[in-house]
Amino acid sequence: MSDTAMRIQRALARAGVASRRKAEELVAAGRVRVNGEVARTGQSVEPGVDKITVDGKAVELPPAAKWYVLHKPAGVLTTASDPQGRKTVFELVPKEPGLTYVGRLDYMTEGVLLLTTDGDAAHLLTHPSSQVPRTYVATVRGSVKAAAAQIRAGVELEDGLVTPEAVSVEPGERPRTWDLTLTIREGRTREVRRLCEEVGLEVLRLVRTSFGPVQLGALEPGMTRALTTKERTLLDALVHS
Repeated sequence: MSDTAMRIQRALARAGVASRRKAEELVAAGRVRVNGEVARTGQSVEPGVDKITVDGKAVELPPAAKWYVLHKPAGVLTTASDPQGRKTVFELVPKEPGLTYVGRLDYMTEGVLLLTTDGDAAHLLTHPSSQVPRTYVATVRGSVKAAAAQIRAGVELEDGLVTPEAVSVEPGERPRTWDLTLTIREGRTREVRRLCEEVGLEVLRLVRTSFGPVQLGALEPGMTRALTTKERTLLDALVHS
C-alpha cells in the first residue's frame, strides 16, 4: 500500500459516508464499488485516483492526510506564532496547509511531537478518552526511589489522580541525577513536571520518547520525518477503536 492509499472502510468514514463499522457493512453488502467493480472488505483505494460509488452515487474522497513526527527541541513553542518572536515548532516542519500539532509539549520539554493535516484525528488522539500511552524520561534530582514508590501508588494532583502505567529509575549521566521513565495515558497540561514537583523531585530535563506507536528513536533534535505506513495504520486504529 502506498503512503497515500487507505482501506476502503477508512476512506468512506473520512468522506463522511458512514462510521468505519457501518462502512464495513456497506462493503460487505456489495453496495460499494471501486472503479466499477464491487469493493472487497479491506481493499486499498487511492484518493484522487480511484472512483468510488455507494448505491451508485459518487463519493468524493478527501486528500490523504499528512503526518509527521518532530523531535521538538527545548526552547521552542508549540504554537503557530509568538508575539515575542520566539521560535515555534512550525518553523521546523514542512509547510503544509492545515497542519496542526497533536497535543502540546511545553516550552522546555523535548521529544516526540506529532503533526498532521487531519484535524479530527488530532482531536481524537488528545481527547482524555483516547488513553494513548505517552512515555517520558525525566532527568531529576532528589530522593528518587522514595518518589518512584509514591508515583507507583498514585499521586493526587489538583486536577485528579495520576497513576502511571509504568515507572522505572536508572542513574543519570550527571552525578547525583536519575532518569525517571514514566508511561502515562492522560496527557494533562505539564502533568509530568507537576507530578515530579509533587513528590519532591527537581526536573532538570524532560523528553517525551514516544506517543502511542511513534518512537523518538534516532531522530535528532529539530528534525522531522514522515510517519511510516505502519505507524499511520496503528494511529488510525487508535482513532477508530
